[in-house]
Amino acid sequence: MKLVPLGDRVVLKQLEAEEMTQSGIVLPGQSKEKPQQAEVIAVGPGGVVDGKEVKMEVKTGDQVIYSKYAGNEVKLGEEEYIIVRQNDILAIVNN
Repeated sequence: MKLVPLGDRVVLKQLEAEEMTQSGIVLPGQSKEKPQQAEVIAVGPGGVVDGKEVKMEVKTGDQVIYSKYAGNEVKLGEEEYIIVRQNDILAIVNN
């Protein structure tokens, strides 16, 4: 199965939280928060959404930071995804 987003929606796969800080401190389980960084898995076509022209700025494979309370979580098979609107994506991470 494959998720195909509609309109200005984007399918994200959340990146794993690091268990150790850059300085080498190991984080206990309860102190870890879900990261707001994810990889773009699929991108909708954009077009006219709610009467406004929407140009899709992200592409498949981009790493992005998204709004903390954005989107809907979806489980497809064993994988978990988040479907958000493009305007819930705050930034693209460039390495």
